[in-house]
Amino acid sequence: MMSRILSFFVIISSAWSFQPALQTRPVSQKLTRLQNQASAIEKIKLIIQAEDYPDDDPRFDAVVKRSFPEALTNKDLGFAVVDILAEKGFTKEKTLLATSLCCDELARRLEDDFVKIYGNNFNLGGLAGFPFAGNTGFGAMSAHIPDDGFCLIIYGPHVGIAKDGAIGKVEREGVALVETCCGSAVAANNYLKQITDGGMPITTHIQNFSDFQQGAVQELILPFGKRLADASDRMLELPYALYESQDLLLGEIIKEGAKGLKRGTAVLGGIQINTSPDTMDYFHPLRFDYIDGMENTIEDLLPLISVGGDVQVDAS
Repeated sequence: MMSRILSFFVIISSAWSFQPALQTRPVSQKLTRLQNQASAIEKIKLIIQAEDYPDDDPRFDAVVKRSFPEALTNKDLGFAVVDILAEKGFTKEKTLLATSLCCDELARRLEDDFVKIYGNNFNLGGLAGFPFAGNTGFGAMSAHIPDDGFCLIIYGPHVGIAKDGAIGKVEREGVALVETCCGSAVAANNYLKQITDGGMPITTHIQNFSDFQQGAVQELILPFGKRLADASDRMLELPYALYESQDLLLGEIIKEGAKGLKRGTAVLGGIQINTSPDTMDYFHPLRFDYIDGMENTIEDLLPLISVGGDVQVDAS
C-alpha cells in the first residue's frame, strides 16, 4: 500500500514538473517594467524638483495670467509632460529631444529644463523660433532617434513680459535696460507696420544673405498684416500670429519627414513666455499631439495639460 502511495506522489510530482513555468512570467516582467518606469518617472521628478527655480510669486503670476490665462509655469509644464509621455513609454534613454525655439538666450530656459529630463537636444530652430533647419535638418534629427525610440519636439515663438506687465519687454540679467523680447519678432512687426501704414520706402533690395533668417521672418509674417493692425494689443497678438506661421511650416516639415520617425513622436507647440531672472518662465501650450510610428494615429493630448484639463499636475 505504501509503495502505491509513494508511486502516486511521484507521478503527481512528475506531472507538476512538466507544467508550463512561463505562465506567471509575463505578469512578473510587466510588473518589473512598470516598477522601472515608475522609478524613472520619480527620478525625473526629482530632477525637476532639484532645479533652482525662482520662488513662486503670486502677485506676478496674476500679472502673467491677465494676459496669458492658460499659461503654465515651466516647472508645472515639465511635470505634466513627463507624466503623460511616460504612459507612452518615453524615457530618457529612449527619447530624443528636438526643439525649434528662438536663438535668444532666454529661450534656452525651457530648452534646458527639458534637456535635464530627456538628455541631449537637436536644435531645429532659428530667429523667432522658426524651424530654419528645414527638411534636411529634420531628416538628420530623425536618424538620431534611438532605435525603437521616441522623439519629443517642442516649438514656438517667445515673448517677454516685464514685471509691470508690459508685453514684448523683459528684464535681463546684467542689463539695466528693459529690452524687447523677441527682438526678431518686434523687428519683423515694425517692418510689417511700415508696409501696412504705407511708410516703407521703395527699394529694389529683396534679400540680404548675411541676414536671411530675419528676412524670412519678415516675409512669413506678411499674411498677418490686417490681423495685427486690428489687434487691441499688437504685442500680445504678435506671438500668436508667429505661432500659426511656425505651426504650418513645421507641420509641412514633419509630413515630409515622417517616414524617418520611429516608435512615436510627441509634438508640443505654444508660446514661450520669458520673465525676469527672479521669476518663473511660462508656456502657453497650443498643441500637444502624439503620432505613432506608422503615422496612422494622432492623439490630441492638449486637454491633459491645458488649464482646467483632466489631469492635474502631480509634483509629488
